[in-house]
Amino acid sequence: MDKKDLLTKPIEQIDIKSFDARPIMNGFRSMAFQARNLASAADVYDKMLEDRDCTIMLTLAGSLFSAGLKHVVVDMIENNMVDVIVSTGAIIVDQDFFEALGFKHFKGSPFAEDRVLQELSIDRIYDTYIDEMDLRVCDMTVAEIADTLPGGPYSSRQFIECMAAYLENKGLKTERSVIYSAYKQGVPIFVPAFSDSSAGFGLVYHQWHRRNGHVTIDSVRDFRELAEMKIAAKDTGIIIVGGGVPKNFTQDVVVAADILGEKKPMHKYAIQLTVADERDGGLSGSTLKEACSWGKVDLRNEQMVYGEATITLPLLVSDAFHRGTWKQRKPENLSSLFNK
Repeated sequence: MDKKDLLTKPIEQIDIKSFDARPIMNGFRSMAFQARNLASAADVYDKMLEDRDCTIMLTLAGSLFSAGLKHVVVDMIENNMVDVIVSTGAIIVDQDFFEALGFKHFKGSPFAEDRVLQELSIDRIYDTYIDEMDLRVCDMTVAEIADTLPGGPYSSRQFIECMAAYLENKGLKTERSVIYSAYKQGVPIFVPAFSDSSAGFGLVYHQWHRRNGHVTIDSVRDFRELAEMKIAAKDTGIIIVGGGVPKNFTQDVVVAADILGEKKPMHKYAIQLTVADERDGGLSGSTLKEACSWGKVDLRNEQMVYGEATITLPLLVSDAFHRGTWKQRKPENLSSLFNK
């Protein structure tokens, strides 16, 4: 089979505005298990949106945008349903920026012969295919952006804004982009493990060829800037999709603020959508209740939902969108804290 025969059916991004999840969420509310937990999470999210003093922080981990969830997050950004994003590098670079450059993710099969895919330079994420040669272009575009910047340390937020400016200058080659919408709306995006993605390959290439005066990414500055936002906010709510480093960084800002001598309340609201199990002690599956013991999450408005994000996140956000509570929120434009 030829490569072109395998890369024929692009993944489509779901549109949460095209359906109203309120009826199914109302039905879930009278059910049990994860259906009722998801309905409870929807109520917590609505409280976040209603609370005029609440800064909403979204954390993203997993192969989300390649699976069709990109426009869900774009709609959250463009409708003032989120104020700051903390993500893994793969979601922001390999998936969002990658598509903004005009490339696509394709429907595949988890039962494919992976040795054949490797010979064809096709990368597989479960049932999704990616052209490795397109990813290499993404890598080198990151290197190209770094080459235009003065050498020195940058937070991931700063570098991602440079990526968005590149898209604005070159023209967006996809319908919508999280990076670009966040840039226009003043929603900062942080990627604490930035090099663990196509950005890493591009920055390694950049540093290899510019040994003196090269660009570096300062993860400590990421943490400090996130702590500054926590300090500036009266209250905070977090929506955690997956877990990993983004979850930990976002929960830790409460402790960071305290260490800096700024006593701030725990996250007032918290939702986590995950399939991870808590029994192995791993961070991704650790409960929000457990986070309370660390002084990170208030337990009055928290909800764990054990379900896969391609199902749970569209339902959660569609319900919130059609309730319309977000219409009373004003954009916080948190990027302005740093772009003065």
